Amino acid sequence: FIPYSFIEKEDSQVEGFSPELALVTVGGGNELEEKLVVRPTSETIVNHPWANVTRWEMRTKPFIRTLEFLWQEGHTAHATPEEAEKEAKQMIEIYTRFAFEQTAIPVIAGRKSKLETFAGADTTYTIEAMMGDRKALQAGTSHNLGQNFSRAFGTQFHDEDGERQHVWQTSLAVSTRFVGGIIMTHGDDTGLMLPPKIAPILVVTVPIWKKETEKTGVLTAASSVKEVLQAARGVPIRIEIGPRDVSSNCVVVSRRNIPGKAGKVFGISMEPSTLVSYGKEKLDEIQSSLLEKAVTFRDINIVDVKSYEELKVAISSGKWARGPWSASDSDEQRLGISPGIMSKEGDTTFQISYGGKFVSDGGDISYMGGETHIFQTKAQALFRGLKNDFPCLWMVSKSGTNYCMIP
Repeated sequence: FIPYSFIEKEDSQVEGFSPELALVTVGGGNELEEKLVVRPTSETIVNHPWANVTRWEMRTKPFIRTLEFLWQEGHTAHATPEEAEKEAKQMIEIYTRFAFEQTAIPVIAGRKSKLETFAGADTTYTIEAMMGDRKALQAGTSHNLGQNFSRAFGTQFHDEDGERQHVWQTSLAVSTRFVGGIIMTHGDDTGLMLPPKIAPILVVTVPIWKKETEKTGVLTAASSVKEVLQAARGVPIRIEIGPRDVSSNCVVVSRRNIPGKAGKVFGISMEPSTLVSYGKEKLDEIQSSLLEKAVTFRDINIVDVKSYEELKVAISSGKWARGPWSASDSDEQRLGISPGIMSKEGDTTFQISYGGKFVSDGGDISYMGGETHIFQTKAQALFRGLKNDFPCLWMVSKSGTNYCMIP
C-alpha cells in the first residue's frame, strides 16, 4: 500500500495514471486520513521485486489488460546522462533480440513521439509487434527518466569531487503481456503454437494401436523412444508410433506448425542418434519457419501511402500504413482524433516512416530534400543502423494513441 502523497510527488504521472489506480479509503472500519494506492505500477518504489500489481482497467483482456498481473521492472541509476541513455538503448536492443531469436516475433523497435513518451521520462523506447489480427502490441519498453524522479524523491550520490548530485535513471520492463503476444502471433484455430526455443515440452510420443494384441509392442516402443528423448522437453513435434512402425523400427514425426498430412514425415528410424539428430534439426526449422511466417504476415500488411486520403484507406482496411510525416505534435494530434482513421470498432493501427523534411497542407504531403527510407529489414538492424533524423514508426489505437519512432 502506497500513501497517495507519494504518488503525488510524481507530478507528471498523476494525471496520466490516476484513472488506473485502485485506492483504499477505509481501513478497520474507519476512514483513512490518507488514501492508500494498492500495488501500483509506479516509480514511487524503486527496485521493487517481482510482484503482482493492480491497474483499474475498465476493459480487461487475458494477458494483455488485466486488473492484476505479475510485474517485473528494472531500474538503473547513473552518474551521467550519457550512461543512462546508453543503458536505455541497450535494453531495447536486448528485448528486440529476445523477441526475434527466442519467441520468433518480428517486433519493430523505436522511439516514441514526444506526446506518447512515458509520463515523467525524457525518452521512451519501445518494441511493437503485429498480432494475428493485425493489431499492434506494445511488447516492451525502456525509458530514459533523466533526473525527473531523482529530483522528485531526492535520490542523490556523491560524485568524484565529493559533491552531491541527482542520479540519472532508467526504467525498463516486459510483462506477462508478452505471453499474450506469443499466443496471438503464432496461435491458430487449433490452439497454442509455441516456438521451440521457449516451449516447455519439445517432443511428445503418441502410441497408436487398433487391436489389443498390438498394445504391448507399441507401448514398449513408445517407452523406448521416450527414454531417448527425455533430455529434450517441449511440444512443437509429435512422434506417432503404430504397429507398422514397431515392425519397421521407425516412427512418424508430425510438426505442429504444418497441419495435416503435409506436416508428417514417415519412416524415421528409432535408432537413438538418428532420431535425436533429426528432432533437433526439425526444431530449428520450426523456429525459423515461425519467424519467417510472422515477418511475411507483418510485411504484407504494411501499405505505403503518399497522402492523407491514402492513409485513411489503408487504416480502414485494417492495415498498417507507411508514409512521410512532418513529425509535428499538431499532425500527431490530428491523426489521433480523425473520424476517418478512428471509425472502425476495436483497435486500429498504422505505421509511418519519414526522412528529411516533410510539409503537410491537410491533404497531400510534400517532401523537401533528403530521401525516403523503407522498413523491410529486421527491427534490430533498423534500430542500430538509422540516425536520429531518419525514419520513425507511428502506430495509433482507437482506445488511445500509441506511437513509436525509430531513431
